[in-house]
Amino acid sequence: MGKKPLALAVASACLSLYSFSSAQAAGFVEDSKATLSMRNFYINTDNRNGSANPSKVEEWGQGFMLNYQSGFTEGTVGFGVDAVGMLGLRLDGGGRVGKSTAERQPSASGSFPLDTDGSYENEFSSLGLTAKAKISKTELRYGTLSPKLPVVTINDGRLLPQTFQGGQVTSKEIDGVTFIAGQLEHTKTRGSSSSESLSIGGSNSGRTASDSNQFRFAGADYAVTKDLTLQYYFGQLEDFYNQHFLGLGHSVKLGDGTFKTDLRYFNSKGEGNNKNADTQTALYGSTGYYGSGRTRGKVDNQLYSALFAYTISGHTVAAGYQVTNGSSDFPFINTGEGASAYINTDAQIAKFARAGEDTWQVRYAYDFATVGVPGLTAGVTYLNADNARHSTGDKSEWERDISVAYVIPEGTFKGLGVTWKNAVYRSEFPGQRDQDENRLIVSYSLPLL
Repeated sequence: MGKKPLALAVASACLSLYSFSSAQAAGFVEDSKATLSMRNFYINTDNRNGSANPSKVEEWGQGFMLNYQSGFTEGTVGFGVDAVGMLGLRLDGGGRVGKSTAERQPSASGSFPLDTDGSYENEFSSLGLTAKAKISKTELRYGTLSPKLPVVTINDGRLLPQTFQGGQVTSKEIDGVTFIAGQLEHTKTRGSSSSESLSIGGSNSGRTASDSNQFRFAGADYAVTKDLTLQYYFGQLEDFYNQHFLGLGHSVKLGDGTFKTDLRYFNSKGEGNNKNADTQTALYGSTGYYGSGRTRGKVDNQLYSALFAYTISGHTVAAGYQVTNGSSDFPFINTGEGASAYINTDAQIAKFARAGEDTWQVRYAYDFATVGVPGLTAGVTYLNADNARHSTGDKSEWERDISVAYVIPEGTFKGLGVTWKNAVYRSEFPGQRDQDENRLIVSYSLPLL
């Protein structure tokens, strides 16, 4: 009974738009949920070489995200509404980032939008609304989306998460199969309150003709057994690339522990203007292309990835290998302001997905609940790559990431979490700066409904 006054206040405003009867609205109200998530985020990036400014970047901010999810009205077709409001406050840091024009977009490492003089804004906010409908086991959503799929996934590596705008249908009519399809048209990056068109690395200025408003996707997850899942997805960013994905996830008991296998394969080819030599280099080219002396061109990439992990008594040891073939870097939606890719080498700083790059990695993680400290975890990852193509010859790069996290498991402050992340990155690429980076994150989610 404690949640009904607030639930009714929010729901009644939405219901008045549709003139639902009280009987129809029952599920809409009773199944409503609301959560206030808070994140205090500090980042310190030390650029160890090179002459470009700034050499050291420090940012500290407080983020708030209010997420409301209604239930569905009763009837053959149920209707509902979701809403997410986000607010980012700059507590310290930022400063100038070398912008010469009044561009409101942050740098790729920034958590905040830019003011007209090139300095970071003190605050930014956004509101996202999503209309939804459900019939049987099929749900249609239109508005603000947060996809986490092999061909498109949000970035949540700073103060507030990235979102997309578009439509998506999810169907579970067949037992064991989840089918997803849709189209995305714009994105709000992790440090922005305005919508951007979609692009890739090499064509990602966000303010030229080299972007697209149509990313179409479709795919399915098939749970063959409770321990084996197969995936196929297709994504198309109009005028940039077509991408096919195959995935396999498997787990099996091995002795007293569990052995897990994660296999991923992407095949990406140019589409539309990216295939046209006249527009390819000037506007729609992908990075990593070094044919005919050019530094960008047609999308052509095949990525193979395998990661194996064994967990026993709180210990997890993992090893993996990734190969990228073709004449371009691995393509993914990237407007140049921070993005994520669904690959096992998407680390704290680098992604290790350049043309021709071969990457091996090892991981170790420990859950201290095994020794009586629930909520405390720690891990380390090391990645090393070579054979990455460059106009001056093949290059190598490596990264070491450490993380320690503690989430209070019970009591008054249950769910309050503290995370420290440290990364060291070194590269042979001309113009790519070596980096040391620390992040400190304090997070808490408060259920309101």
